Amino acid sequence: MKAYLPPSWKKKLNDELEKPYFKELLSFVQKEYHENICFPEEENIFKAFEHTSFEDTRVVIIGQDPYHGYGQAHGLCFSVQPETKIPPSLLNIYREIEKDLGKPLPSNGHLSHWAEQGVLMLNATLTVRAGEAGSHTGKGWEKFTDAVIKVLSQERENLVFLLWGGPAKKKGKKIDTSKHLVLTSGHPSPLAANRGYWFGNRHFSTTNEYLKTVGKEPVDW
Repeated sequence: MKAYLPPSWKKKLNDELEKPYFKELLSFVQKEYHENICFPEEENIFKAFEHTSFEDTRVVIIGQDPYHGYGQAHGLCFSVQPETKIPPSLLNIYREIEKDLGKPLPSNGHLSHWAEQGVLMLNATLTVRAGEAGSHTGKGWEKFTDAVIKVLSQERENLVFLLWGGPAKKKGKKIDTSKHLVLTSGHPSPLAANRGYWFGNRHFSTTNEYLKTVGKEPVDW
């Protein structure tokens, strides 16, 4: 198995791709996909990088691992394929957008239109075994996605990082807060949202206000 990263990302991450841990990770993933059903489809593992180039990235959303049910994950965190029922966490994201920006709830959970506007939708772990949440954690993906966050933090300016929940906040340690806006809150899952840790964070309007102050177009959420 190879990591098919677009040129803009390959140039920035080439050293990382040559490290022993990453080669071991790809061997593990190849074996998992051969022996088990895994998500997303192999051609979608690096889809977030295909949709959003290094240079076009304006906002970074960090998820955990992909959805582990059939017909859901397609390489963008929190997003599902158009015909799939909207998962509870994404529904809560939509409800917060509705309250924050006054936009109606969308009819599906496909978020490629965010990615195409420069929102890098990155899971901490890029693959998962069907029906087994967290089954590919601790295998090397976290080191790789830390490297992605680090290079964005070091080489870009005035990005917005949206860190929802404990795991995402931990990855925020790689971010230079003197150069970027970092917004944190509880995870949009029902467990956290119903305890008051999600709703009312106004991350979507705050993101757009910041982007405008640094001369960038707001995101059409």
